[in-house]
Amino acid sequence: MRASTDGWATCAQGHRHWGRAGAAGLLLHRDGEQGPEVLLQHRAGWSHHGGTWGTPGGALHEGEPADVGALREVREELGLSPDDVVLGAVSVDDHGGWSYTTVLARPVRRIDVADLRLDGESDGAAWLPLAGLDQVELHPGLAASLARLRPLLRHAGE
Repeated sequence: MRASTDGWATCAQGHRHWGRAGAAGLLLHRDGEQGPEVLLQHRAGWSHHGGTWGTPGGALHEGEPADVGALREVREELGLSPDDVVLGAVSVDDHGGWSYTTVLARPVRRIDVADLRLDGESDGAAWLPLAGLDQVELHPGLAASLARLRPLLRHAGE
C-alpha cells in the first residue's frame, strides 16, 4: 500500500523530486583502510536515476521525522534495523518547498554487503571509499551534496 505522500513534487528551483512531503536517506559510514567508507546502494535501472549509486532513502510520510523515515527506508531497501546503527549528524538539502535530509549513521556491528536483504529498488550495495566516489556514477542529489557531507563525515570519525 502506498503512502499518501508517494508521488512527484516540483520544488521552487523547478526540479522534479519523489516524495510530496520531502525525502530522507541514511548515509552509513565507517572507518576503512583508506579513510572513511560509505555504504551506498546501486539503484535499480527502472528507478528514478537508475544505475547510479546513492543512499538508501525515499519519500517521507506526512509528519514523519527525517531520522525515522531514513531508518524505515534503510530497513525496506537493505534490511538493516535501527539497532544496527547509531545516528549522527543531519544535513538538509533544501530546494524551496521540497528537501532531502541525509542522516549520517555508524554501524554498531560489522555489516557485510553479502548479508544485506536488498529489495527491488537496489541492484546491489557496496562499501565505497569516500575518496573514490568520483570513480562511480553517483545519484545527482548525492553528488551535489558531497561538498556539504564530506566535512560531516570527517568530523564523525574524530
